[in-house]
Amino acid sequence: MREFFKSTRCKVLLAFLAFLIGIMIYAVTRGGYSISGASFINTITKPFRAASNRISMKMENTVDKLSNADKYYEENERLKKQIGELNAQLTEYDAIKAEVEELRKFVTIKEKNEDYQLSQPCGVLGYVTNDPFKSFTIDKGSEDGILVNCPVVTAEGLVGITVEVSKHVSTVRTILSPDLSVAAVASSSNADQGIIEGNILSSENGQTKLIHVPKKNKLKRGDLMITTGTSGLFPKDYPIGTILDIGLDSNGLSVCADIQPCVDVTRLTSVIVITDFSGKFHEDEDEDDNKKSEDKADKDEGKAHED
Repeated sequence: MREFFKSTRCKVLLAFLAFLIGIMIYAVTRGGYSISGASFINTITKPFRAASNRISMKMENTVDKLSNADKYYEENERLKKQIGELNAQLTEYDAIKAEVEELRKFVTIKEKNEDYQLSQPCGVLGYVTNDPFKSFTIDKGSEDGILVNCPVVTAEGLVGITVEVSKHVSTVRTILSPDLSVAAVASSSNADQGIIEGNILSSENGQTKLIHVPKKNKLKRGDLMITTGTSGLFPKDYPIGTILDIGLDSNGLSVCADIQPCVDVTRLTSVIVITDFSGKFHEDEDEDDNKKSEDKADKDEGKAHED
């Protein structure tokens, strides 16, 4: 210890302290204050007191956390529960909002086509596995008035047709499928007709094909193709898709075109089924017509025998 007080390091430290004390005394006297023992001590100990206060506050916070840990835990759990409830309400609100938006679109369909009989909005349950043409199932069936061969649509355009119907579930074949043919006409001219029919190559791009169009036509890119309604399976003038490219069939005898459907059938969440419409083909009506024809034939035959 004696060696320390005699060392150069000790002398430098004492000189530095003396310098600091001199600076503080000068600052106090320049400010017009008298130097008392209390003020001198306060000035010297101010940095230590500030550090002590900070340490004290940290200690108080630590002690508070430890002593009230259970209280804070319960409060945290309560807040978590409230946040979960609010998130659930927000999710429910978003679902209701989406449903209202879908209903608004379907109401628009009915307003534009008063002759349509529509099902309730149908939720898409899922797509048929390994089907490149994106057939899917919906959560409505015969109990909801849906039959086989009912058009399936959205507000934007034609989606497909029902092919299998049970009480509460139906399967829909889309316009991407080669097993579905739809008579179509250009909305711009209402004269250039063809058949919308899918194929495997077009379906890979979410597109379908317009085929059997006469060489002499006025079709052009961007033309909207709509249903003709002549088959009785689909209502008249319902949007199908727009023309992307036009070319010749492989046989060179007619024109074909790539069609971009109005509806992206690969990303559906809900659709609606048109259960009836003006001009719809009904099997029972066809049977009645056949029966009438048979009755007429029998009558003609009986009359011939009488003659």
